[in-house]
Amino acid sequence: MTHFEWILIYGLNSLFWKWIISWGGANWVEGWKSWFLVSLLAPRWSAEGIRLFAVTVWFFTTLWFIAGLFSDHVRNSNFLL
Repeated sequence: MTHFEWILIYGLNSLFWKWIISWGGANWVEGWKSWFLVSLLAPRWSAEGIRLFAVTVWFFTTLWFIAGLFSDHVRNSNFLL
């Protein structure tokens, strides 16, 4: 995967988590829709729980993104696929 593709995927991923955290996405997906967009366990969570999950996942995604900027092995691994 090229650096451009890596950055593009991370950017799109970040927009999704930003929407969940700040732009009303957690309220919109709360309930059965969260099963499809967030996690299999999310239908039991409140909007605040979904936001907490989003912050946590975004943090670890950012660490993975930074590692991928410096390592071709991380970018080309099939760990997340």
